[in-house]
Amino acid sequence: MSNPSNLKYTASHEWVKIEADGTISIGITQHAQELLGDMVFVESPMVGRKLKAREECAVVESVKAAADVYAPVAGEVVAVNSELDSAPEKINDDPYGAWMFKMKPDHAADVAALMDAKAYQAVVDREAH
Repeated sequence: MSNPSNLKYTASHEWVKIEADGTISIGITQHAQELLGDMVFVESPMVGRKLKAREECAVVESVKAAADVYAPVAGEVVAVNSELDSAPEKINDDPYGAWMFKMKPDHAADVAALMDAKAYQAVVDREAH
């Protein structure tokens, strides 16, 4: 499994893409979607919601289980991917292309402090043993 090196990661299996305008896009990693299986439902946070770092803010449901999605950093939700309402399987098809929501982080340094691909892979490897 390859985790894109241009993204940041959390121990709870979210990926974070820093956008040109300073916002961040958030989704679940390939590892997470492989554990969950075929997605059947995505519940996104409301636009305008203020989130604390590591706060539960969204849910993904698969044929196997439901899993919480956590805010990687503190900030405000500025957009949600409404395509996932009718096509949650996009997460299975392209986990790193199917963003769930976007945030305006309170502090850019918090985003920079998230794990890189190598550190995240070490977390995945530890869980596998």
